[in-house]
Amino acid sequence: MKNKKTEKQKNTLILTALIIVLSGILIFRTLNYFKQVTIETPTAAVKKGPGIEYAKLKTLKNGSRVTIIHSKYHWFYVKTNDNKFGWIPDWTLATKERNQISDLSDATIVLDPGHGGKDSGALSSKGKMEKTYTLRLAKKVAASLRRRGAKVYMTRTADKFVDLKPRAQLSNEVHADAFISFHFDSSPGQDDASGFTTYYYHKTTSLTLAKSINSQFTALGLENRGIDFGNFLVIRDNSFPSILLEMGYINSTRDFEQIRSTSYQNKVSADVVSGLKNYFAEQNSKTK
Repeated sequence: MKNKKTEKQKNTLILTALIIVLSGILIFRTLNYFKQVTIETPTAAVKKGPGIEYAKLKTLKNGSRVTIIHSKYHWFYVKTNDNKFGWIPDWTLATKERNQISDLSDATIVLDPGHGGKDSGALSSKGKMEKTYTLRLAKKVAASLRRRGAKVYMTRTADKFVDLKPRAQLSNEVHADAFISFHFDSSPGQDDASGFTTYYYHKTTSLTLAKSINSQFTALGLENRGIDFGNFLVIRDNSFPSILLEMGYINSTRDFEQIRSTSYQNKVSADVVSGLKNYFAEQNSKTK
């Protein structure tokens, strides 16, 4: 009888502890969400979904109060004072209220397939165009990132011309957690150079991203030429972590055999995703 009583008391204690833990989680979530915050920007668009691409439901003015219900990416699902529901970007709130992205599944990534349309980019020895392969590679990376829950924007999804400024502007508009521009290099003479390079412009915001991505390129079959400063508009005019990848020399016979192969594209894609995962893990450790 005593053993049964002891067992019953033990189960009661476990149940009590579980209730306390669950209550703590509920209180924590209630404190962090279901709370009122104030719009800090001149206006804030309430969107139908968590992204700039969704339809606008209404516009809130500076000083408007909303109640946060939950978040995704850099967006909050809110209830307005007139009992309307929708999504607002976190950058319309005070800095302390914004989402701290610490995982790839909650990140906003902008991928930039270089060139397109009338801009062919560099050419291989047989006239194959750089724009074709940058788009193929970017699409592979985008698909892999989306499977992992990330929000992905692409500066182009088809063979069309996009000027340089709008590419950087897209990153700035969505407050990208990472911007990656894909290219293939070219040397003055055929077969004069080989290998791939990772470029950054803003050291304070982008060098860590460059290191995280480049460190994954260990088994691509081409020389890793390392990380370097690059004065390219798409990363120079970018206010967020951004890099430009030159993933081989398209007018090198050896490099082009890799560039055009599905296996090489898959390896690069997997390495970029791994680099991003490590990057966000590192960012997370810094905030703890």
